[in-house]
Amino acid sequence: MQEDLAERLRAYLDQPRQAIDANAPPAAEAPDLFSLLAELAGLKNELKLESRQMKGALDEFRGLFEALEGAQARFEDEQRRRRELEQAAQARARKDLLLELLDLRDRLQAGQGAAAGYRPRGLSGRRKLRAFAGSMAEGLGMNLRRLDEILARRGVQPLPALGQPFDPHRMHAVELASDPERALGEVVAELRPGFLLDDELLRPAEVVVNRPDAQDSSPASARQDRE
Repeated sequence: MQEDLAERLRAYLDQPRQAIDANAPPAAEAPDLFSLLAELAGLKNELKLESRQMKGALDEFRGLFEALEGAQARFEDEQRRRRELEQAAQARARKDLLLELLDLRDRLQAGQGAAAGYRPRGLSGRRKLRAFAGSMAEGLGMNLRRLDEILARRGVQPLPALGQPFDPHRMHAVELASDPERALGEVVAELRPGFLLDDELLRPAEVVVNRPDAQDSSPASARQDRE
């Protein structure tokens, strides 16, 4: 068996070179350089086209994103303006309601003062009339104190005016007084009280201002002096 294999190997080696090459598989053909360059150029063009498409898609996405950002900013601005308008409307409604309550307070205070100062004439029933007026003044006073409590809970406080220097930003001078014993510009009387709402002016006070050299203390003269 070994001798047979050795004989076959010896016979193969003794064959001529051409016979060996003929029995070998055919070699692959060499690539064409022109075709290779053409394929490379086509691949480059495809890459450029894909790059332009990608850039266009990115630009479109960027435009959409910027449009969304602008829409969101406009929406937030609109919401902010709406909230501001709603808050301003609520503040106006609150102020109007409080001013109406202050007008009611003025009437209650005037009624209390009139009832407390009532002096019936004549002898018939004087005591009963005075008792009735006194009880009415007391009832009006209770309502007035209750209303003041309601206003205080809502941030309304009286504006100090009597004995204070005249403040044109918070007071209206409707009359002038001529008292040489008082300081110039001092408020000597309060005709209608002023009020503050959360430390801001709600209603100015109508006052009488001292001016020792004043010749005319009429309201018209006071307005001309204020102007």
